[in-house]
Amino acid sequence: MIRADDPFDTYLLRVLCTLIAEQSVSRTAIRMNQSQPAISSALKRLRTIFNDPLLTREKNVMVPTERALQLARNAQAALSALDNLLVSDDRFDPATTEQTFTVAMPDYLAPPFFAHVVREFRQAAPHARLVAVPLAATFNYEQALSDGSADIVIGNWPNPPEHLHLSVLLEDDVVCVVAQDSIHAQPGKFTPQAYLSASHIVPTPYSRDQRGLVDSGLSTMRVHRDNRVSCPYFNLAPSLIPGTDLILTTGRHFANYHAQHVPVAVLNPPIDFPFMRFYQLWHPSRHRSAAHIWLRGMLTAASQALRDLRDMHRE
Repeated sequence: MIRADDPFDTYLLRVLCTLIAEQSVSRTAIRMNQSQPAISSALKRLRTIFNDPLLTREKNVMVPTERALQLARNAQAALSALDNLLVSDDRFDPATTEQTFTVAMPDYLAPPFFAHVVREFRQAAPHARLVAVPLAATFNYEQALSDGSADIVIGNWPNPPEHLHLSVLLEDDVVCVVAQDSIHAQPGKFTPQAYLSASHIVPTPYSRDQRGLVDSGLSTMRVHRDNRVSCPYFNLAPSLIPGTDLILTTGRHFANYHAQHVPVAVLNPPIDFPFMRFYQLWHPSRHRSAAHIWLRGMLTAASQALRDLRDMHRE
């Protein structure tokens, strides 16, 4: 986030935003490529300027004050506006840009998708920065898109906000992941009743106001599953299945990737679910930005590469 040629004295604002995001002096120092004493000194200056502790320690965790959260939102909006003043879309060139691009995304996208994004990003924009932000129930993605702290949000919830721009990245069919020696993997054993009465491993919801596709689909049928194990890290879930009777219901891209590394079986569900649709969301203020159009195009290309990989495995 630090630019040596920054014509505005925005250093303290950038430290403030990063401190609130990381809630750690050491992590802020690493992220901003600064020393810990420099960040501690900046925090001391910020506390004096705003007459507020900004971060307080509770049980070995640094917790932002209400004043700090408000300041960080305003500071991020101001920084985004200043950054826009310094960037001319007419002369945007990925090869020379030093912009930071932030993508908020769930962790149950198939890893090859973001791996492709990183490869293409590093090749096309070697001086730029790419930040991946995890979605969580506490993450206000609409606010992040509005204030510029996130450029793109990738999601798959059934009802995305209508006031945001959207394009579909990929559609994936829903499958079930079970242990290879599970009774569900035996021919004729995986029935709708078996699915509904089984124990399931599910992700922790990353949106407080949206139900996931699977539970929404079951709700329309007036049935529900037994969500027995909740896992906050979806990429960890497949590794928890071997040796258990658990079922993970997810997208085929994700399941097929992990089936290459973990002894699990990928089954078609005995219940008809709609396609799992992943899309990218962005704020209208960035719709015509050349830099943003380039970023969206790169994400779209990565999704096409994932579809090509799936089709190759089918042949």
